[in-house]
Amino acid sequence: MRPTVLVTAIIGEDDMGEALALLRQKAEVKVSRFGRAFTEDELLHELRNVDAVFAGGDPYTARVLETAHCLKIIARDGVGLDRVDLDVATRRGIVVTITPTICESVADLAFSLITCLFRRIMTADRLVKAGEWRSRERFVSKEVNGATLGIIGLGRIGGFVAKRAASFNMRVLAFDPYVTAARAESLGATLTDLKTLLSESDVVTVHAPLSKETRGLIGRRELSLMKKGAFLVNTARGAIVDEGALIEALTSGPLGGAGLDVLSVEPPSLDNPLLSMENVILTPHMGNDTHEAFQRLSLEAGKDIISVLEGEMPLHAVNPEALAQRRGSGAGSP
Repeated sequence: MRPTVLVTAIIGEDDMGEALALLRQKAEVKVSRFGRAFTEDELLHELRNVDAVFAGGDPYTARVLETAHCLKIIARDGVGLDRVDLDVATRRGIVVTITPTICESVADLAFSLITCLFRRIMTADRLVKAGEWRSRERFVSKEVNGATLGIIGLGRIGGFVAKRAASFNMRVLAFDPYVTAARAESLGATLTDLKTLLSESDVVTVHAPLSKETRGLIGRRELSLMKKGAFLVNTARGAIVDEGALIEALTSGPLGGAGLDVLSVEPPSLDNPLLSMENVILTPHMGNDTHEAFQRLSLEAGKDIISVLEGEMPLHAVNPEALAQRRGSGAGSP
């Protein structure tokens, strides 16, 4: 029998066309029609006889993975792994892959938010549409050129943001315990500690993965260290920033504004104070949502899925030892 591939990633079939054609040469393909991420209970049902999943934001918990007896690969449509229990997946011989080519699109959005905050573009748009064309004093803003940018997490996405900052002659500081000074220097950035980064940056942008170490990394104390009028941008994960502390810093603390593509609860409740703040720009977790990124990542995921179904090592595996585990046991470990 041909293997079965389930697609839960929320991507239009036009953007997945090449990837779906490739997968259908090797497997039966089922594309979710939900238009949203699966719940844990839905996954328990849907993954019963599935060999591979091209996954969106679904929760691949221990409970789900322990019952997915046929599953060989979870190909994530992004680089975040906080929704996958990687330890259980590895033990059961389930390879997990990421799609790193989304990074350019996320970096685009992060830098767009930076520019909008500095130049008060959203405020200007609102006032002009309200008929206040002549209120130029309300549009006076700051130049991005020559400002200091602090990047928390200098991985793929953070690196692309640093490259964009070079075009604006920005001084770039970076905090990342897993990056070498040589790597930072190659990107035009200077490694420093978190306290120095926060206190010296005109804008701080977050590009760290969500983990035990980074959950709540930016809290009340950290926000109090930031320069008066500085900006915070987060296109990584909402839980990295303490949202209550952020609201305080925006209303009575040092922050001049924030650009947020991610929140602690998504979608936010209608009474979330961030929704009514004029100095906050909100976007709906759309960092990688471009046609180009979707086309690239779906093809990456498709090729990785085929590699695993054929018993080969995929290009973007984050737990390559899982394939050895599967080969050694002949199936997922019980």
